[in-house]
Amino acid sequence: MAHCHCEALERRFNSQRVRRELTEYHRHGAASATRLLIEALQAESLEGMTLLDIGGGLGAIEHALLPAGVSSALNVDASAAYLATAREEAERRGLAERMHFVHGNFVEVAPAIPPADLVTLDRVICCFHDMPALVGLSAARAKRLYGVVFPHATWRWRLFNQVHNVLLAIARLPIHFFVYRADAIDAVVRAQGLERCFSCVVDRWQVVIYARSSPFSDNASREASSASE
Repeated sequence: MAHCHCEALERRFNSQRVRRELTEYHRHGAASATRLLIEALQAESLEGMTLLDIGGGLGAIEHALLPAGVSSALNVDASAAYLATAREEAERRGLAERMHFVHGNFVEVAPAIPPADLVTLDRVICCFHDMPALVGLSAARAKRLYGVVFPHATWRWRLFNQVHNVLLAIARLPIHFFVYRADAIDAVVRAQGLERCFSCVVDRWQVVIYARSSPFSDNASREASSASE
């Protein structure tokens, strides 16, 4: 299932689509929900922090937070087209030496991914069929802060998502998008020792930031990886 899903994501987020997104990004900047997440994180003390951006796409979060004090960033994405474009954009912005990239399904590559001070998932949870695994493994790697953007689970958003999935099925794309309940996501994050410190809804998206409430233990991230296998 995960392998087929990632292949579908590669087809969905191909070079042509990613180039269109890059053009829009150059014209208008990051999406409104992404901007809100970035602004909320910039209000924190980021100096010297490391960033793990899961499903980082074009690298909008890195492009904003590296100049704001983050020391280095790792972008993990299932789309090779996104990663190739993100590398080019990092070079254009003079950030390439501080950015690193990993291609693959985060749940599968997680055992090889080190913890980071800050972990972000911007509109990524809705793309994955196993929310507890994705959120649990990623939250376990957040030493200090954990920022997520996911669909606000209203009936309108759920209806839109159902129609969208039907259209994908008609197009014979083996991909499915999900609208998870906020309390279900919250429970998985809190189980990893993080507490909500910021929450806001913008353009049908919910933006939430968590802070670690207890000292970070690298053993927890290893245990989370073992539990997902």
